[in-house]
Amino acid sequence: MKHRFAGLAGIDEADLKYRILIEQDEDGVFVVEVPSLPGCVSQGRTRQEAIENAKEAIAAYLESLAAHDEPIPPPIAEELVEVAI
Repeated sequence: MKHRFAGLAGIDEADLKYRILIEQDEDGVFVVEVPSLPGCVSQGRTRQEAIENAKEAIAAYLESLAAHDEPIPPPIAEELVEVAI
């Protein structure tokens, strides 16, 4: 599937991956932040709902950048490895 965001020529939309941070607040709501997209925040009543809402927020964020001819931050190209000691 070809992406709909200017500035990422040659990158398939399925390759657009951004790291999210999920925290549960004092009211039990799951809050999601996208560190590489400043101000891109979402939430949900469940962890899964928060993740789905984050996907929508990321897409809207990237669409807004593209509409305003702003550069699109590149997707993550790193691997997270947890090591037990």
